[in-house]
Amino acid sequence: VVEKIEQEINTFVNTTASTPVQKVETSNPFRLKAPAAGRFYSPLVLTIAREESISMADLEFIAGTGGDNRVTKKDILNYIAFMQGKLVDLPVVEQPEPVAETRTNHIDLEKHYVNKVEEIQTEEDKTLSITLEKTTGNLFSLDKPYAPKYKYEENTSDEPQEITATDIESKPAEPENKLPETVIADIKTSEVEPVEMEATAVKTETEEPEIEENTPEETPEPEKETQYFASEPTEPVTMPAVSVNGNVEIIEMDRMRKMIAQRMVDSKRIAPHVTSFVEADVTNIVFWRNRVKQQFKERENEAITFTPIFIEAIAKALKDYPMVNSSVDGDRIIVKKDINIGMAVALPNGNLIVPVIHNADQLNLVGITKKVNDLARRARENKLKLEDLEGGTYTMSNIGSFGNVMGTPIIMQPQVAIMSFGAVQKKPAVIETPFGDTLGIRQMLFLSHAYDHRIIDGALGGMFVRRVADYLEGFDVNRKVF
Repeated sequence: VVEKIEQEINTFVNTTASTPVQKVETSNPFRLKAPAAGRFYSPLVLTIAREESISMADLEFIAGTGGDNRVTKKDILNYIAFMQGKLVDLPVVEQPEPVAETRTNHIDLEKHYVNKVEEIQTEEDKTLSITLEKTTGNLFSLDKPYAPKYKYEENTSDEPQEITATDIESKPAEPENKLPETVIADIKTSEVEPVEMEATAVKTETEEPEIEENTPEETPEPEKETQYFASEPTEPVTMPAVSVNGNVEIIEMDRMRKMIAQRMVDSKRIAPHVTSFVEADVTNIVFWRNRVKQQFKERENEAITFTPIFIEAIAKALKDYPMVNSSVDGDRIIVKKDINIGMAVALPNGNLIVPVIHNADQLNLVGITKKVNDLARRARENKLKLEDLEGGTYTMSNIGSFGNVMGTPIIMQPQVAIMSFGAVQKKPAVIETPFGDTLGIRQMLFLSHAYDHRIIDGALGGMFVRRVADYLEGFDVNRKVF
């Protein structure tokens, strides 16, 4: 299979170089003539569409091969590949022995794509699929054509086997007439997505590394420019084998859980997390909500919770400290002018999704409440749209709804901060009055603010969470509902 793929690629490249480019009108076999409105889309498909800048309107035109004409991962990747005209379809290869069925493989020859090979084995079929991940933005863009980082090898074992850059770099160099198997050495490491790099060293040189060690007679070259990655370990990380003996139950992760797990690991690797805590007195908020919730329900047919009030306070604080509403792009800090606050929603199947309230600073409390309730309801019913999940600049999580007091949340990349709100609890507290201090029972909660220490230091991170607490404590108990 590997030899056949290499032959097809070489034939395609040679033919393309010697043949004049002619415009050929073709129709897209992966596009419907009419939109399929009201169709369900999985979170994985929505994520791919968002990363590839496919609008919801275009998504409805993609032909689906799943149940009820649903769009599968393969459907959307085929659609993207055909529309961009950067893929070569290889014919089905007849194997001498029917060990496994070889499906059509797509080889992306464009410089802005990274190929990953994963072996997906089920009881019904064995498919070799190549996932295309587009590199976007200055942080992830490449100045030069990208050489495939992964090598195609046949896996004869029963378990899926991932081929990493570490595996390839440890092998001897191959002749130049074969497909490149290692990353082009003169590509700066700062231009490659950090989560795709193997954690093999603290520093990586921007020039081509030596394949063979220098002999004692050789004169060492001058020291080259070096980039440091403090968050990467100095040794390769290997997970110990887990014993499955005894009375256990093995549950395979679904696609969404795998995606969540990978993103959480990537975020901890990319951003050095720091968490600050503040306790706030929200007695006025509790009293006000208890007084107006019935009136609010009757007029708006919506329940008002603490979450909209928390989001309102965050939006105000982000205007006071705009640096917290930003992203990191290499050596640049991108400060976002729009305040789009994501809220973590727990799904019935145990997974997590983060819909976004766009322009939260431009909504009043009634508008935020309606938006929060609508997004939470549609999230649990799997009816969120693509635009509901994109564009977030800051994230909040109401862990108090589960009875948790405080937590250390993980940042949603490429954002630089996240805040969680603990449970509201009655506590004895010192109350300052003109006649002296006294003890009283107050409604208290903890705010946990995790932030990216690359651009947010303890002073800024601490002042921000303190400002949110000040807005909560200064809530007007006589505030009008409408």
